[in-house]
Amino acid sequence: MTLSADERRQARNDLAWSISTGGTGIVGFAALLVFTWYYAPTLFLIFAGVLLGLALNATTTLLGRVVSLPHSVRLTIVCLVLASLLSGVVFLGGATIAEQAAALSGTIKEQLSGVKAFLERQGVDTSYFELGNSTGPSASPSDPPGTAPTHNLPSAGTLASSGGAIVTQTFKLLRGTLNAVGNFFIVLFFGLAFAAQPSVYRNGLLFMTPARHRPAATVIVDRIGDTLERWLLAQIVTMFAVFLVTSIGLAIIGVQGAFILGIQAGLLAFIPTIGALMAGLIVVLASLASGWVAAASALVLFLGVHAMESYVLTPLLQRQALEIPPATLFAFQILLGTVFGIWGLALALPLIAIAKVIIDHFKNNEGPREGRA
Repeated sequence: MTLSADERRQARNDLAWSISTGGTGIVGFAALLVFTWYYAPTLFLIFAGVLLGLALNATTTLLGRVVSLPHSVRLTIVCLVLASLLSGVVFLGGATIAEQAAALSGTIKEQLSGVKAFLERQGVDTSYFELGNSTGPSASPSDPPGTAPTHNLPSAGTLASSGGAIVTQTFKLLRGTLNAVGNFFIVLFFGLAFAAQPSVYRNGLLFMTPARHRPAATVIVDRIGDTLERWLLAQIVTMFAVFLVTSIGLAIIGVQGAFILGIQAGLLAFIPTIGALMAGLIVVLASLASGWVAAASALVLFLGVHAMESYVLTPLLQRQALEIPPATLFAFQILLGTVFGIWGLALALPLIAIAKVIIDHFKNNEGPREGRA
């Protein structure tokens, strides 16, 4: 069947439109990937602020079930309570935390040095370990045996280079401190701004969605917010339980630095699977300084805390929040951690949760349509 000139012209126009639309979509998607790659730290920082805002909003909502107050008043109460708790911990246990952190750092270094020495005695190459050289000044290889090392005054060039190195390290430390403090306040600002007016940002996000897709976007955004809020509340309870049980258990065992070890175990509980392994390794290494009995007891305590977290708290608190297979979560953690570092490792679970909500929405909506066909 031959086509008329108008039909051929219309077919060419449709083909050109499809090619141009597809090309524009591919270019836009590639530009989005490049933008995400180069500005990943900033995007992760904003996402962390959004998670903090969701946690504050969820806590404020829970408080609303107890007292009938405006949202702003309830949010103020929640922020004041959290600030008071944080200030109390810093005021009452700040010195203890600093002392235990310094002692823990020295203990970990000593245990790593002991592990390195043990591996060297077994014939294992440990040249890839960079634990530093704690030995003092030694005699030069060219000096005769038995000759004591000489202590000559350094030259002016040596003094200048040493001074420059000190200045460089000082500026590097200052820059790292300012960067950490700045990131903290950025996350805090985003969290408070989002928790103060969550409906404004929700409506603004939906306003940018095309009108024909707005109903579906509304359902997806609400499900994502509800899922993340329930997961964050459950995660906070889990982290506090891990901190409490770990610190009390290590104190009973007699391990030094039980409080700071409990804090790091509770914080690392935010990272599923990998965080628990890291916390267990740190606890066992720190317990070796108190003897093998304490280390074995700490290992049993870690296994018990991990079992409590995995088989009691997580199924009980998160059974309606997230259902992600462990192998899938671990694979994405390794992938995001390798590509984006600590940010990708820490925020892998909420990112996967968002992707799961979107996939489940479209999968559930396609089922009835296929059945009607």
